[in-house]
Amino acid sequence: MRGAPAWQERRSVQHPSSVSALRADPPSPKRGEGGLYRIFATLCFALFFLLLPALAARAEMNIQEVKSKKGITAWLVEDHSIPLVAIRFVFDGGTAQDPAGKEGLVNLMSGLFDEGAGDLDSGAFQSKLDDAGAEMSFQAARDGTYGSMRMLSGQKDEAFGLLKLAVNSPRFDQAPIDRIRAQVLSGILANERDPDTIAQQRWLRAIYGGHPYARPDQGTKESLATITADDLKAFHKANFARGGLHVAVVGDIDAATLSGKLDEVFGDLPDKQMLAPVADIAPKLGQQLEVNYDLPQTSLQLAWPGVKRSDPDFYAAVLMNEILGGSTFTSRLYEEVREKRGLAYGVSSDLVDHEHSNALLVTTATRSDRAAETLSIVRQVVKEMAENGPTAEELAATKKYMIGAYAINNLDSSSSIASTLVELQLDNLGIDYIKRRAALIDAVTLEDVKAAARKLLSADPAVMVIGPPLVQVAGRGKG
Repeated sequence: MRGAPAWQERRSVQHPSSVSALRADPPSPKRGEGGLYRIFATLCFALFFLLLPALAARAEMNIQEVKSKKGITAWLVEDHSIPLVAIRFVFDGGTAQDPAGKEGLVNLMSGLFDEGAGDLDSGAFQSKLDDAGAEMSFQAARDGTYGSMRMLSGQKDEAFGLLKLAVNSPRFDQAPIDRIRAQVLSGILANERDPDTIAQQRWLRAIYGGHPYARPDQGTKESLATITADDLKAFHKANFARGGLHVAVVGDIDAATLSGKLDEVFGDLPDKQMLAPVADIAPKLGQQLEVNYDLPQTSLQLAWPGVKRSDPDFYAAVLMNEILGGSTFTSRLYEEVREKRGLAYGVSSDLVDHEHSNALLVTTATRSDRAAETLSIVRQVVKEMAENGPTAEELAATKKYMIGAYAINNLDSSSSIASTLVELQLDNLGIDYIKRRAALIDAVTLEDVKAAARKLLSADPAVMVIGPPLVQVAGRGKG
């Protein structure tokens, strides 16, 4: 898992630029509002169980492995009930591949694939997309460059033809480069005045040092100005190769037809990628970073060690995290911070796993005059989990929820199914993983979860505080 909460088993690809995106929560609620949230939670769970039978059927779906004549492999779920086809694919290597001094290159490239390809300039290409009734998008993530397309099955020949042009022959014309670069630059300039963005960049440098993960995905004013069409063409050639490709397709298409389309779209790409090596890195913990702003609300972020997707204790860690702060309305952190004390609207923990680093994060936001208190309570809840672990009752309820919720979180549409199947390929989990998943969770014992809690939560965390200095806040609170 590269950047998404691990229990969801799907990566986030919306340009993640830290271990986890900082969350800007609303101001702290009044204590009497808790009943409304409990009612809302009850309605959510009721809806979940009403939808569960239909979604559980998706977990029994037939996943086929399709291999083309040119050796390209894809996972396919046929669904002929609706005349739509969704394809999702990823090439290994994302923004961590940006050359030093040209940060933002991969992000810029991802905005240009529908801005002209082959003999079609930007306007002609987008007109052809509209005529084909197709939607195409590309995104740059830390460790991968993602692409997707949704199309009407009756016009799949036209749509796949356009996808072939975009994948193989992007034009990178100067006018679109300048226009997309200006859009990215506009966001960078706006973020220069945003406390959370400024703090986030300081956080990245503090925990990652000189590692590529510390660099901004969108680049800087200076680095964006240096990126040329030749740079984009060079990275496209190095990155878009069959050796680093993972593909999933869902919808109204059969295996034989898909085999031919795989060769059409991807068959002429180079065999091997030419990527720069990226070292593994553990976030630097045991430090407190205060980013001082005179704000009425203070944001808190804490990082503990994480767990790799391939580790034997992965499921124990996921279950522990869900009990600690992964569940929106029933976690220990939510109970202690939100329900008992009304210190924040939301508080959560996430297991985040990038290709070369991982962490367990707790994030919340509270009134600045109660920030020190909130931080203390978070630390105490984590300490209690580290020392004693969850109860047998908590573990049993969490297992039941995690097994039942998988379909609604990952298999609720053709696009989400395709995304999930790509992530399973990236994690080397096997085509039968969805059928095996419940047994893997059920096999985790209470002692396994307690051991995972001790292992991950006993460390001294990294802490970031965005708001007035904590010492001043604590002094005003006592007065």
